[in-house]
Amino acid sequence: MSERYDAIIIGAGVIGNAIAFELAKLGWRTLSLDKGPDAGSGSTSSSSAIIRTYYSVEASCALAYEGWHYWRDWAAHVNLPEGVPLIRYNETGCLVVKGPANKDLVHVMRMMDHIGCPYQEVPTERIADYLPGVDLRAYYPPKRPEEDGFCEPTGGEIAGAVFFPQGGFVNDPKLAAENLKQAAEAQGARFLFRAAVAEIRQEGGRVAGVTLADGRQIDAPVVINAGGPWSSKLNELAGVTRGMNISTRANRQEVAYIPGPRNFDFGTNGYIYSDGDTETYARPDSPGIICIGSGDPQCDPREWVDDPDSLTQDFTDQWTVNVMRTAQRFPELPIPGHAKGIVALYDVSDDWLPIYDRSDLPGFYMACGTSGNQFKNAPVAGKIMAHIVTSCEAGHDHDADPLQFHLARIDRVIDLGTYSRKREVNPNSSFSVIG
Repeated sequence: MSERYDAIIIGAGVIGNAIAFELAKLGWRTLSLDKGPDAGSGSTSSSSAIIRTYYSVEASCALAYEGWHYWRDWAAHVNLPEGVPLIRYNETGCLVVKGPANKDLVHVMRMMDHIGCPYQEVPTERIADYLPGVDLRAYYPPKRPEEDGFCEPTGGEIAGAVFFPQGGFVNDPKLAAENLKQAAEAQGARFLFRAAVAEIRQEGGRVAGVTLADGRQIDAPVVINAGGPWSSKLNELAGVTRGMNISTRANRQEVAYIPGPRNFDFGTNGYIYSDGDTETYARPDSPGIICIGSGDPQCDPREWVDDPDSLTQDFTDQWTVNVMRTAQRFPELPIPGHAKGIVALYDVSDDWLPIYDRSDLPGFYMACGTSGNQFKNAPVAGKIMAHIVTSCEAGHDHDADPLQFHLARIDRVIDLGTYSRKREVNPNSSFSVIG
């Protein structure tokens, strides 16, 4: 006889576990499945775990500002017994350099004003107060190493920056997923690891449960796809891709961990840093060490991976390119001869915004297309998915009448149609990890 639950959640990363936590708090009997050995062992463990409030779409800005409150008050959010190891949220603030890639942040500042999120404009001559020894020359547009003018200034100075005080990073993204798992278990949720889904079963025109690779059958009237880079394969298993205007694909990314600039300890005293001119980002990591990633400039090829299980951990010349572009802004940044860091997959949607939605198969829901920019929103994404699932299962037609969601900490309402699978590609998106 097969097991039965109220809901099965496929994926035990930070978003999947946030969903399990929120549904369990509502009294749902949930089972989370993951093909990995433990919580957060997939793409969550490779996240840069940056917490920031700026996106290119207002609903996402509001969602991120709401999410910041949960990271700041993490112990209260997960409410675990004293002595349980918890993540540490490091509040550094975020400095974003203006540039063509972020349209000098004009739209971003307008959205911040609208949602009431604090920021401070930083004139060009004051950027050195935040980044000692900074190179203020403009380098846009980024080029490839084989192009003339690679890493050479293109004339003039950058137009300034914006500092967002509400931002920082989580010291251990995998532990964040583990904390949410523990919080969900305290509410009665169950988890099963090394459990690969082979079939998403249907009966009577709706989802009926899953069959695992070992033949084990588990029944549930609700199945939620939070499979990260494997999400597109799970949607294919469920047969729901034809009903989606927005698709998702696994995208390979390389993140460098290197010594910071020689002239100041960015690793200890730095900020979250994003650059709309060089199209790079960085964050402090530990004394003397920083983390560097790409802003996905148009000149760089997108490396799509059809089989997430085939991902190789070897670095390519993209690692060096990312570091060299960052060194344009930081002349004292050493460029190591040996690559260290992380090779990982993003679950990328067509417009780099997530899909938080139902599907055309009743009972099958999706939290996917998170595009490397949704870690920071996980606590709120869990609440959003719980709202969508409970409302749709109660008979609400989310397609015809998109649900609204109240962000309690900032007292704003967002339209969840923004994250619909049936939306048109959002032209306001950055089409990058910025979201």
